[in-house]
Amino acid sequence: QVQLVESGGGLVQTGDSLRLSCAASGRTFVSYAMGWFRQTPGKARAIVAAISWSGVTTYYADAVKGRFTISRDNAKNTVYLQMNSLKPEDTAVYYCAADRPPNGVLFTTSDEYDYWGQGTQVTVSS
Repeated sequence: QVQLVESGGGLVQTGDSLRLSCAASGRTFVSYAMGWFRQTPGKARAIVAAISWSGVTTYYADAVKGRFTISRDNAKNTVYLQMNSLKPEDTAVYYCAADRPPNGVLFTTSDEYDYWGQGTQVTVSS
């Protein structure tokens, strides 16, 4: 099992940057692929980005390509989401998630992830 705690959310203006962190407990963090999702009221949780256990393979939703970067530091049991050029439509609660997909596969839907953090609010004002 792995427990996840997000941090780094806040209130920023359009065009600003934020870096979210997700700290994981457990010695098996290195074996988990990680994902960042976001959710707004009344909408389903949607993938933002995902990264393989090694960090070699990444996935980005079209809406964030070129602006967001997912990375991980397995020595620190932490995954990051660097968010640049933020827009009001990026406003959401951001969650990190973990699971162990087959080699070469990255899960991109919320129902494929078993472990979740509590979420961190990101608000981008116009």
